[in-house]
Amino acid sequence: MEGKHIATREVRQQLAEHLPRLWRYGLVLSRNRDIAEELVQSTCVRALERSSQYTPGTRIDRWLFAILHSIWISELRARHVRQGQGFVASDELLAPDTREQDETRLHYLKVMQRVNALPEAQRNAVFLVYVEGFTYQEAAETLAVPIGTVMSRLATARATLARSVDALPPVKEKRS
Repeated sequence: MEGKHIATREVRQQLAEHLPRLWRYGLVLSRNRDIAEELVQSTCVRALERSSQYTPGTRIDRWLFAILHSIWISELRARHVRQGQGFVASDELLAPDTREQDETRLHYLKVMQRVNALPEAQRNAVFLVYVEGFTYQEAAETLAVPIGTVMSRLATARATLARSVDALPPVKEKRS
């Protein structure tokens, strides 16, 4: 019984630390701020309810991401969400606006538009591996797919993103 209390206490302590990352992943999955908020709330509730299933000493972020992903898949099946519903425009995901970072913001906007255009499975793999820093194996476990599937999705996403960069018109240089 003491092990259960330790796990519950650890989950409760670490949950707040991971809320921004969970919300960001919820936004990547749903592309809708309200749905992302609901996903995070459901994840918190489920994590606390099932805290005895968490193994202390392991990466809690992977466990929380897996819970969130599972809830999202269940929601998709339950609601039969249509493709494109709840789209979040890339400009809403921008870093804070500062004059010195205009070029960086423009580049970021273009990257986010290209990433948002990827199919959901590829977008999820890109987010977990390149944004959250998960290993291929951790991403595969979070998404409940084989590691080869994650590798394939990433390779396809990289190729798609590279083609989209090649297809852009050349950037005009600023001349003083």
